[in-house]
Amino acid sequence: MSEEPLPSAIPVARTDAALIALRRILRATEQHERELAQAAGLTPAKLRVLQILAGNEGRRATPTRLAGQMGVSQATVTALVDQLEKRGLTQRERSDTDRRQLLVLLTEAGAQALSEAPDALQQHFVQGFTALQDWEQAMLVAGLERVAAMLNAAGIDASPVLTLGEIGRPKT
Repeated sequence: MSEEPLPSAIPVARTDAALIALRRILRATEQHERELAQAAGLTPAKLRVLQILAGNEGRRATPTRLAGQMGVSQATVTALVDQLEKRGLTQRERSDTDRRQLLVLLTEAGAQALSEAPDALQQHFVQGFTALQDWEQAMLVAGLERVAAMLNAAGIDASPVLTLGEIGRPKT
């Protein structure tokens, strides 16, 4: 009988380090969501809708454009806008040029909520990521895609919003 060699301590230490880093990312995301909800009463996805509207000319956009920029379905955007509209942060109106087209507008209350909200977690990431060299960005993306594949998550539909739950569903 031959015995299998024991794995060296270095790969185990690296495995633990990788799992710890993943856990820190998840905890940072969760902590930021709680802080955002407490400070502004918003989820990261709702905050992103307000940011997109604020960045557009006339502080307005079609639901289709919002969905495209967020990388989510139009049904998800509809749910988000419904929730924002109930709070008076957005409103819907028909386009002056094409009455068939619906526009989502950022209200003054929405602009105020946006100005008072803490920076979104993904904004911190974007600032750090864009400061990296091109090769570092490519290496990081490749590594993250590999991690997603190892977690059987490569096929999961996701948008570039750092949040833990479903984007369009209110938390119960």
